[in-house]
Amino acid sequence: MARVYNFSAGPAALPTEVLEQVRDELLDWHGSGMSVMEMSHRGKEFVGIAEQAEQDLRDLLKVPDSHRILFLQGGATGQFAAVPLNLLGDREAADYINTGNWSKKAIAEGKRYCEVNVAATAEADGFTRVPAPDTWKLNPRAAYLHYTPNETIGGVEFHWTPDSGDVPLVADMSSTILSRPVDVARHGVIYAGAQKNIGPSGLTVVIVREDLLDRADPRTPGVLDWKRNAEGNSMMNTPPTFAWYVAGLVFQWLKKQGGLEAMAEVNKRKADKLYRVIDESDFYRNPVEKESRSRMNIPFILADDSLNAAFLSEADEAGLKTLKGHRSVGGMRASLYNAVSEQAVDALIDLMHDFERRHG
Repeated sequence: MARVYNFSAGPAALPTEVLEQVRDELLDWHGSGMSVMEMSHRGKEFVGIAEQAEQDLRDLLKVPDSHRILFLQGGATGQFAAVPLNLLGDREAADYINTGNWSKKAIAEGKRYCEVNVAATAEADGFTRVPAPDTWKLNPRAAYLHYTPNETIGGVEFHWTPDSGDVPLVADMSSTILSRPVDVARHGVIYAGAQKNIGPSGLTVVIVREDLLDRADPRTPGVLDWKRNAEGNSMMNTPPTFAWYVAGLVFQWLKKQGGLEAMAEVNKRKADKLYRVIDESDFYRNPVEKESRSRMNIPFILADDSLNAAFLSEADEAGLKTLKGHRSVGGMRASLYNAVSEQAVDALIDLMHDFERRHG
């Protein structure tokens, strides 16, 4: 069966090589006579899988010894609550930067537990840029500063790491993790849903500085308590074993590609060529200011909205799938995660040129 070009924002494309390995190992993992889905999470086979995955992720991101890596459940949405529950300590306030839909969701959840100070927002500009740091109004009583490095819906990305001083910096990196190198040491907490660049949905990665593990509210549910999960090596309850296993294969695949430095070069090249087509045309437009454009999620609109359905129909027939923009934005959106090949981007560009020639 032919594989399509999948531009989904998530769950997203996985490397074909990884899927083939999963297929080959599905019924009998390494002579065990079992599928990974059937293994005890506390058996030596799966413990070995888990330990290797953690080490490979630590290597890829250059995670310092000062930080723990947790493999949890509940998605990034679960961490919207886990962050204040684990980090407030004896403080009652937190700073958030609002750059779009996922920032707003984190803010709304944070307000259930503390006084949220929206230190900066790009809402007045339609979330088309990252607010300049000299405009941020930080609360000196804040327990942490939260930001979303990449907004999947609006296509806005931080291309720099905020300076939070002595206040722990918290990042929802769901849609940008593993796409480029990250200075983990400058972050108190990084969390990410797996379904973009890590692996299948159902797994959530949390990277937390160890000295922050003693701040949790005593009422924090055990499954959201980072310290309890760290003490249990992410196995306080049965983890999403199959998703963890596939994530480990993705980490090994990334190492074979040359690591995150190499992936950053490829991802920049993919994004640059698509933005170039958009910018050189009067037929397509991207609303985000150039300095804030995402390399992972590229929304674009047509000069004539009435042509959207025709464009999407032709894309679908050409095997270019899930290009419809989010309902809150409209138009089209191409998500260019690690497993989306340059060949896929070239095929999209060819369609865009041809469609403009016929309809522009």
